[in-house]
Amino acid sequence: MANEASNADDKQRQLDGMRVNPAGTTLTTQQGVRIDHTDDSLTVGERGPTLLEDFQAREKLTHFDHERIPERVVHARGSGAYGTFTPYDNWLAEYTVAEFLSNPALTTPVFVRFSTVAGSRGSADTVRDVRGFATKFYTGAGNYDLVGNNIPVFFIHDGIKFPDFVHAVKPEPHNEIPQAASAHDTLWDFVSLQPETMHMMMWLMSDRALPRSFRMMQGFGVHTFRLVNAAGQGTFVKFHWKPVLGVHSLEWDEAQKIAGKDPDFNRRDLWEAIETGEFPEYELGVQLVAEADEHGFDVDLLDATKIIPEEQVPIRPVGKMILNRNPDNFFAETEQVAFHTANIVPGIDFTNDPLLQMRNFSYLDTQLIRLGGPNFAQIPVNRPIAEVSTNQRDGYHQSRVHQGRTAYFKNSLSGGCPAIADEGVFRHYQEKVEGHKIRKRAASFQDYYSQATLFWNSMSDWEREHIVAAFRFELGKVDHMHIREAVVEQLNRVDHRLATQVAEGVGVKPPTEEVQPNHGRSSPALSQANTATDTIRSRKVAVLVADGVEAGPVTALVEALRGRGAVPELLAPTNGAVRTAAGEELAVDRAMTTMASVLYDAVVVPGGDAAVTTLSADGYAMHFIAEAIKHAKPVAAVGTGATLVGRATANVMTLAAEDGIANEHGVLVAPAATTELPDGFVESFCDLLAAHRIWTRPTAAIPA
Repeated sequence: MANEASNADDKQRQLDGMRVNPAGTTLTTQQGVRIDHTDDSLTVGERGPTLLEDFQAREKLTHFDHERIPERVVHARGSGAYGTFTPYDNWLAEYTVAEFLSNPALTTPVFVRFSTVAGSRGSADTVRDVRGFATKFYTGAGNYDLVGNNIPVFFIHDGIKFPDFVHAVKPEPHNEIPQAASAHDTLWDFVSLQPETMHMMMWLMSDRALPRSFRMMQGFGVHTFRLVNAAGQGTFVKFHWKPVLGVHSLEWDEAQKIAGKDPDFNRRDLWEAIETGEFPEYELGVQLVAEADEHGFDVDLLDATKIIPEEQVPIRPVGKMILNRNPDNFFAETEQVAFHTANIVPGIDFTNDPLLQMRNFSYLDTQLIRLGGPNFAQIPVNRPIAEVSTNQRDGYHQSRVHQGRTAYFKNSLSGGCPAIADEGVFRHYQEKVEGHKIRKRAASFQDYYSQATLFWNSMSDWEREHIVAAFRFELGKVDHMHIREAVVEQLNRVDHRLATQVAEGVGVKPPTEEVQPNHGRSSPALSQANTATDTIRSRKVAVLVADGVEAGPVTALVEALRGRGAVPELLAPTNGAVRTAAGEELAVDRAMTTMASVLYDAVVVPGGDAAVTTLSADGYAMHFIAEAIKHAKPVAAVGTGATLVGRATANVMTLAAEDGIANEHGVLVAPAATTELPDGFVESFCDLLAAHRIWTRPTAAIPA
């Protein structure tokens, strides 16, 4: 077995050996023939016919015509990054022989791909959708792929229904509309007739479907897997990724606008964070269940539409993943990376989860056609660092030159090699299986509503408001009234109040009575109101300036924010620089009109009479401020900047600070006469910024 302590270096060297750098080279054909002219085809005279013998042009166009490969049927829109994973300690060795999970002396290289599910490669990042969170561990025992999502459950029980679900959520076949959206008839028709989807639909209609960043998004293995120790004993396991920055989301109106302002919002955020050294970090945790306790829950552990609440089985931390390098080439790495749920290593095995079992077939089948044949594991991003020695030969894109005359086992002509291994091998977990061949789902799978209710009960007031609004938006896009009515009937089995509120917003007669009472149970860990709010690292803050701005507070706040890891940017009506109230030049980062409030986490409005007058007459600036307040973002006003905030909100928020700092629903104001930041101002603003949003802010009357 390879020395796993050097895994990260080995993978780096492997990738380095496959890179092609054009610096210092000259242009050639694919055969290495040098080229001195590539702008004009070979013709008879200057205006005559093009000649077929122009092999340079034919080669160039032929390659271009074949450059595209089929995009993924689902998870087509993705972003990727390299990194490392290191365990904290060795406590998990009691449960698994997978050393990369239990040996803190080992650092395992990884490649992670984040993605949306429903849209095409060209769709926007911020659509309402599930997000993929797939991790390839390059371990010394082989590649292990943890192919998960940012939501811990799925729509269906059994993979045989996956084509039906995907056909329903994709653009409708008669007109190829809508792109990357679930707000249409076929998806909700499917949902209304498949009650097993209700738990997942609650998650999809929540803010979890609108992540602020891939760096602020949880990941889940979804299925119950099995860990296997050195004695061959099994333990059920569920995998969890928790972002160190906390779990934060966008607001729906904001997400829609970002799709137009910057459709690459999440992709750009990930790339820029890594390029600037703000490496995303995630903690891997596990929920462990002894096999003897498999049937001790009110849900079936093989049911991918259910969770085990953290309060029932705590998540135990295993180690940390840090993403620290962007790919060199999107196509070669992010697009060609091939994940497969059946890529497992000794110490990890499957369960009889019917959705997982079908994924184990489907992923390999997909890669064969998408990547052009059976040798896709030889693509650098897919290549293991573990030694590969098989009797598999030939096929499309075979890049290895196999020596010797045998390609079979057993053999005597090659000394019996490759030989059967006697250590470090994968052995399937042994369990007794018996029964009749049937098509029938276990009764233990048929609780469709209790965990959907659990999720609803666990939400804060503002999260519930967002869920109701999401259902109203989605069902409001459904043309057929009977589908709206059927979904409301399903929701009435989740919670009567929820169903009533949704019905009132989509023109459906509200249900008159509860079908089944709300059980009242909740799981606080499911609410984003309980996430980490102790850091402002990488948060983007827009500082609006114009000629005449008071520079002292601007400079002080920008330096303080940068010192805490935030990313403040000065925006002005035009690019270049502005003149301060003292007549000095202050460089700006961007023209305000090239950006938008939805691309920032907070807004600062400094003082200065001339600057306030200029920005008050600028409709874009006024909208910028009002929209940030409307989207519950922290806003800070210094001196006469408070006047500008008041005007932007049509005086719905009348802000004043006489002696100290005023804070009205997360709008922080320094005294009107100040030319310096008062004591405690930076700390108060950073507290608001770390909290992400002021979801309780009353915004109905604020124009935006």
